[in-house]
Amino acid sequence: MAEEIVEIDLDLKPEQKAAAVVVSMGVEHASEIYKFLTEEEIENLTVEVAKLGHLTSEQTLAVLDEFYKVCLTQKVVTDGGIEYARTVLEKAFGESTAARLLEKLNKFMKASPFDFIRKTDSKNILSVLQHERPQTIALVLSYAGADQTAQVIEELPKEKRIQVVKSIASMDRASPEAIKVVEAELKKRFSNILTTDYTQIGGIDYIAEVMNSIDRSNEKYIFEELGKEDAQLAEDIRKKMFVFEDILTMDDRSVQRFIRDCDMRDLVYALKNANEQLSSLIFSNMSTRMAESVRSDLEITVNVRLKDVEEAQQRIVNQIRQLEEAGEIVIAKSGKDDIIA
Repeated sequence: MAEEIVEIDLDLKPEQKAAAVVVSMGVEHASEIYKFLTEEEIENLTVEVAKLGHLTSEQTLAVLDEFYKVCLTQKVVTDGGIEYARTVLEKAFGESTAARLLEKLNKFMKASPFDFIRKTDSKNILSVLQHERPQTIALVLSYAGADQTAQVIEELPKEKRIQVVKSIASMDRASPEAIKVVEAELKKRFSNILTTDYTQIGGIDYIAEVMNSIDRSNEKYIFEELGKEDAQLAEDIRKKMFVFEDILTMDDRSVQRFIRDCDMRDLVYALKNANEQLSSLIFSNMSTRMAESVRSDLEITVNVRLKDVEEAQQRIVNQIRQLEEAGEIVIAKSGKDDIIA
């Protein structure tokens, strides 16, 4: 008799589920998992673990149950083939759950579209894509690393830069048909561009990361031109480009400058959720008197909503961006800017 399956709405993304599994393993076992991951996978997984926050016991159990079933599915498929696996899983979990597990495993085992792009030199990518339509370039670059994409965009003809940035930012999902069209156009130069499912690509967060890697002259040009075509999109990208934690990349003089204009209430709220390294940087750039005052306010400021903290941090970020645009402070950008003391 098949086991009764109780489905729980996890409301978690796949990367969050992976983080939940790693956290539940404990430090010792998690460290063993890390040994088998690439540097990029380690970075992404670590970020998700750090952002995970609190999960209910029901969510944790459901994630682990799903993880176990996927592992079991992969094992029986490997040991006996797809039909053998279907028989075993249907007997263990029922027909519908077996079908869902096999479908999930099938997706996991598919090669990621444009996976080879991340292993290709940006100059080679540019030589292949530079004469393609902006939409095609955007589709391919949405699968590349942010640094690669930034390097390609910087070298594109000016009129294409804006169109490509806009296309990536506006992109959400690509259909199998769209991928096949690109495959047909580029099959003589690229290979293994395969997909059977809709895939999350591009978007505001991604293009913001790309823009953070682009040199300042191109950044300024792109935003000026994009602002003329779509001011709201330009603003949405800007908001994602520099986050509160990026203050760690700023030099002491720039930190001192933005602190001087900070609303003290915003500063206190923002520091409620700051990590120790960031807090230390900010306090070290205050006067002794100011630091004592802020520390005192932090102690008596309790029961603060996360929403209020995030809004305070965003106001400080907006202030930093304004100071940078006015040329009063410097925000380092991937080592690409030459700084003259």
